[in-house]
Amino acid sequence: MGGNKRLYKVGRTFVALLIAGGLVLTFFNRDAISMGQKEKEGILTAEQINISFQDIGGKLVLENVKEAQQVKQGDVLMALDNTDIDLAIAKLEAQIKQSSGSIDIGLEKATTVEEQTYRSIEQCKKSYDAACSTFANKELYYQRMKKLLATGAVSQLELDNAQTDLEVCRAEMVRAERSLNELLAGTEPQDRMKVLTTDDASGIYLPTIEQTRKELANDLYNVESMKIALQELKVQKERLTLKAPEDGKILTIIARQGEMVAVNTPVILLESMRYYYDIYVDETTAAKLHEGDLITGTAVASGKTVQGRIRLLTAAPGFADIKMSREKGQADLAAFQVRIYTEPGEGILPGMTIKVDSDELLKR
Repeated sequence: MGGNKRLYKVGRTFVALLIAGGLVLTFFNRDAISMGQKEKEGILTAEQINISFQDIGGKLVLENVKEAQQVKQGDVLMALDNTDIDLAIAKLEAQIKQSSGSIDIGLEKATTVEEQTYRSIEQCKKSYDAACSTFANKELYYQRMKKLLATGAVSQLELDNAQTDLEVCRAEMVRAERSLNELLAGTEPQDRMKVLTTDDASGIYLPTIEQTRKELANDLYNVESMKIALQELKVQKERLTLKAPEDGKILTIIARQGEMVAVNTPVILLESMRYYYDIYVDETTAAKLHEGDLITGTAVASGKTVQGRIRLLTAAPGFADIKMSREKGQADLAAFQVRIYTEPGEGILPGMTIKVDSDELLKR
């Protein structure tokens, strides 16, 4: 019976001490709610990046990093097999070289044929002029022979011979004119007039030569298309080498050397040097804060000062609201999320707790 009384006294003393302690904490604002209002804490977090080969897949032939390794932006991390792309590039380069050579030869040939055609036209024009002159002379001779025949000065045979010569010259003149017309077929009227009046064909429009040049120009467009395709292949080849997009630390290597990598599949998880932590404040405090404000926090573990700037200030999810906290005379209160980005520093590591005093938040 005495033992039960002793236990009862000890229990009553413990309860009294517990109540007294709570009252003291409340009086000195050291209870959980008061401390939550006075100090805000957040876990320092590093943004993580899933790195993958851009729009290309293949066999992984180079694994150039290890887990926990620090890397700099531009460092080579991995590489895929480039055999197929190298062959495709070599083949396309050969096709471009061959096509370009054929076009150059075609253009030179077109220029040569153009000059030869100019000279042929000029020569044909001279032949036509000579045939016209010969025909005119033969016609005068024939008319004279006809008059002489009427006087009996020449025989019928001599007139017949003169007429035969005239017909031969006529046929030669017609042939020369036909040849000249064939060479001038399709030319502009002003070009034709130039040839007929000056005997100079240089620079006139030749439709067959122009058509040849258009065909070669179309072939040149095809070459340009192949050059674009070649550039695309070279871009794909560059993408076979995976480089670090920014400074950071390798957390996880997902794909290993010798494995087949699918298109756009993450192969490395990188921890970036972009650090942030979130704190939650009430709406009164949130009204005094602005995105871009400088916030000074303290690392709980090391006591080092951590400078940062508010990048995000928004209404927090429902779990962060204070629900029916009437111990301090409060009803439901909405919370706001404040995300603060910091610069990496010595002794400041992801996972550490960063503390921000309420005075720091309210001093604005």
